[in-house]
Amino acid sequence: MMARRRSAGPSTNRPSPTARNRPPPPAVHNLLLAALPPDEYQRIAPTLDIVPLTLKEMLYKPGEPLRHVYFPGGGFCSVVTVLQDGSMVEVATIGREGMLGVSAVMAGGPVASAAMVQAESPTCYRMTAVAFRREMDRRGPFYEILTHYSQALVGVVMQSTACNAVHSVEQRLARWLLMAQDRVGKNDFPLTQEFVAMMLGATRPTVTIVAGTLQRAGLITYHRGHVTIVDREALENASCECYQAARDLLGKVIPTDSES
Repeated sequence: MMARRRSAGPSTNRPSPTARNRPPPPAVHNLLLAALPPDEYQRIAPTLDIVPLTLKEMLYKPGEPLRHVYFPGGGFCSVVTVLQDGSMVEVATIGREGMLGVSAVMAGGPVASAAMVQAESPTCYRMTAVAFRREMDRRGPFYEILTHYSQALVGVVMQSTACNAVHSVEQRLARWLLMAQDRVGKNDFPLTQEFVAMMLGATRPTVTIVAGTLQRAGLITYHRGHVTIVDREALENASCECYQAARDLLGKVIPTDSES
């Protein structure tokens, strides 16, 4: 059995599947799903739709009921806290090592955060919140992996909160660039100063200065909304301990992209 592939469209109202493409476990791109025993994946595969992640797509918003959970097969998304003035600060970056919508295990209440696609991907495995809660209630391998992941994600969010409070914008930008590189699997990717400022809770002039500092030091190049990691080792040295701490937390559940 394979997951159903669906075409692009609003995340809450996608059209009916135009083709059936249910990959066997070795072809599953999300690491949590790929870690399931083959028979377990085959059993839950019919509950999964394959949908694309499109840049800047909002998968869910605060105050809305959570209808689906998402297992990215590539790219990455930002889980953000939205303030009253509409500004957003990132609390977690999630790619194919994880899932979005963990709070769906709670009985369908509104979510407190938002999730936005920051790097697109043609493959994301989507499951209804009802099916997710049903699978969690079985207390099988799916439950065990997702419970461990949920615990690790709480630790990542706590680490991010501390990082935003005590570390410099330069350290935080270096951390974010490393996490983004891990998830896209390449050295260059789109990045706008407006987005970085929003994610880090900093002003655009501050981001301009910090990005310029990293570029002059030879760690990155930045031009017309594209960033290239030039010296990863130096970028890790410029980051705070929060990058490695988050990697360690997630690595206890499943190897991260750069480790797999």
